[in-house]
Amino acid sequence: MNTRDRSLMTSSHWGTYHVDVEDGRVTGLRAFEEDPDPSPIGPGIVDVLEGETRITQPMVRKSWLDGGPGTDGHLRGADEFVPVSWDEAHRLVGDELDRVKREFGNQAIFAGSYGWASAGRFHHAQSQLKRFLNCIGGFTRSKNTYSFAAAEVVVPHVLGTFRGHLDRSTSWDSIASECELFVAFGGVPLKNGQISQGGLGAHVQKSGVQAAHEAGVRFVNISPLRSDVMDGMGADWIALRPSTDAALLIGLAHCLLDEGLHDQAFLDSHTTGFDRYAAYLTGVEDGIVKSAEWAAEICGIEAARIRDLARQMGAKRTMISVAWALTRQDHGEQPFWAAIALAAMVGQIGLPGTGLGFGYSAMNNIGMNRHLINYAEVPQGHNPVPDFIPVARITDMLERPGDSFDYDGTAYTYPDIRLVWWAGGNPFHHHQDLNRMRRAWAKPETIIANEWCWNALALHADIVLPCTTPLERADIAMSPKDPYLVAMDQAVSPVGDARDDHEIFKGIARHMGVEERFTEGRSPAEWQRWIWDVSRQQAAQEGVSLPDWDTFQEAGWIRVPAPETPRVLMQEFRADPVAHPLATPSGRIEIFSETIASFGYDDCPGHPFWAEPAEWLGEAAGDELHMISNQPRNKLHSQLDHGAVSRADRPQGVEPVMMHPDDAAARGVEAGQIVRLFNARGACLAQVQISDEIRPGVIQIATGAWYRPDGDTCTHGNPNVLTLDKGTSRLAQGPIAHSCLVRVEAAEDMPT
Repeated sequence: MNTRDRSLMTSSHWGTYHVDVEDGRVTGLRAFEEDPDPSPIGPGIVDVLEGETRITQPMVRKSWLDGGPGTDGHLRGADEFVPVSWDEAHRLVGDELDRVKREFGNQAIFAGSYGWASAGRFHHAQSQLKRFLNCIGGFTRSKNTYSFAAAEVVVPHVLGTFRGHLDRSTSWDSIASECELFVAFGGVPLKNGQISQGGLGAHVQKSGVQAAHEAGVRFVNISPLRSDVMDGMGADWIALRPSTDAALLIGLAHCLLDEGLHDQAFLDSHTTGFDRYAAYLTGVEDGIVKSAEWAAEICGIEAARIRDLARQMGAKRTMISVAWALTRQDHGEQPFWAAIALAAMVGQIGLPGTGLGFGYSAMNNIGMNRHLINYAEVPQGHNPVPDFIPVARITDMLERPGDSFDYDGTAYTYPDIRLVWWAGGNPFHHHQDLNRMRRAWAKPETIIANEWCWNALALHADIVLPCTTPLERADIAMSPKDPYLVAMDQAVSPVGDARDDHEIFKGIARHMGVEERFTEGRSPAEWQRWIWDVSRQQAAQEGVSLPDWDTFQEAGWIRVPAPETPRVLMQEFRADPVAHPLATPSGRIEIFSETIASFGYDDCPGHPFWAEPAEWLGEAAGDELHMISNQPRNKLHSQLDHGAVSRADRPQGVEPVMMHPDDAAARGVEAGQIVRLFNARGACLAQVQISDEIRPGVIQIATGAWYRPDGDTCTHGNPNVLTLDKGTSRLAQGPIAHSCLVRVEAAEDMPT
């Protein structure tokens, strides 16, 4: 327990807080004094820390405990649980791991374990899990993220790296001083910018947008939702059909080319393959001219508006920003690739305040002027198992062991998974077509979950290992994405018999004879000092001086000063593409990629292109609506959905759904009414909100409601019972949650 005179502190992916404790219990979280725009999410933990959903001892599903591995997997989510001691839990897990390894090999263990877990540098659940499994021979893993899987695969072919550019986004202060026109495909949603992976100290997205607006930057919000750029910015709203962003970007590119507004000199000196793309734009390749009129018919907006925007982009100092959400649609590789091509045609990539941006306000760190320091983390060791899946192909893997799948130019085989272990995440939040996934989830012989509350993951596991929350353990918030480093205090003792993830794995490692390999003889406190000491050395290499451990602990937090010069994406490449080439085959921006073309994928050729999504308004039945399931504002993904902050937004227990007045009237539903959203994959309940700030034909419901199935219906309003589980293309196999058609009707009965 912390005994210093300073106040107790904690940090999370959604902010830093002071912790109030009375009589050994957390009574409140107060905003960090350095934060000008604190997130409301954090205090949502207070009332559930010791609430009825808390898991306080190891639990085992009764059928599994009675019958052994593989017993009645279809009862996951419905079966009762039996409490066991920690010694028994260690034995059950260790023996099951030994059995699976002996009979099927380590590749039969899947630890994709995708999720955000704790912001702490040491008590990071996935790192602890993967370190432990590597100590016993490895596991099958997942690649990429649900956030932007398609971009993670395609952009390196085009720009040499994706994450490298993401961390070097042009800073907001450069935009404020140099930009005239900020064109935001998918908007700049400030609710998304509440968060930053690994912890954050001060929220900067709102002030960044405001400063740019006050400096005269004009915003264009290209989204079905007006709220994707905050009120007061005077943003022009272009409400295109969902999943048609690539067509609009291609139509804009044609206009620039057709009217001679493109920068041919930049294209000649910094790109390759533009002639092949130009043949596509002009119809030489396929006989279809990709004009503004062509794009207008697809996108549902006026051709004159497209031409006007293209002319403005060609004449002004322009920043083109593409939201991460654009990758989460069918053919999600194409909007990012088409945006890169369009920015190259405008010719301002690498200039201050302009060019290209990937997801402003997708997280708090995008556009933040900060040092990029490679802080130390828990070493995960070496995983000798080569098997992997693209992150969003979980259900396919469980349904089709031994079948092949394409990914980034190579054919792979789905492994035969017998044991799944998840720590620090929730697949019943991130994945699509949850009813289908739930059926596939019954197939593994054993599912283990490290969890602190009874969410869908815990309820659908066989062995549940109760872990602590960040308020019950000491750690360090030390993210390369944020300038604030925070000493995370243990504010209270663990609730019940919960243990931190490191202690959980240490106990199992002891049972399996690998404790020393897992711990290296260090305690958690010693590991944290090691992380700090190594990070001090890494920071010094970047010219940043960090205090010693004791000074840091006494202070509670420090802020790394910002670099003196505003960051500009790809500035060195623009200045000298020969001396600073990109990591592409040509060293240039590859508007046409010979590498991708060589893969022979009909759903992802060698240049940006438009293909109809599997589901979209252009092929919708008369009563179908396009559903946008975007990020929530009152929780991080599904974290703290059960807390007071999230519950306050749904007084009737279900998520709100926004509908246009015309769509509500056509279906005879009214504001406040409970409705059923449904399609062939499933259904969920939601409460109607009516607004004219959404495009007609589109509805919006946030993700994050805990999956509570009643048949094929989620009674809490999780939209992923409705979304299609299909890869973006054979290139990236990313998720396509935003390409989804549904119907809406009044709900007959509310669940009890």
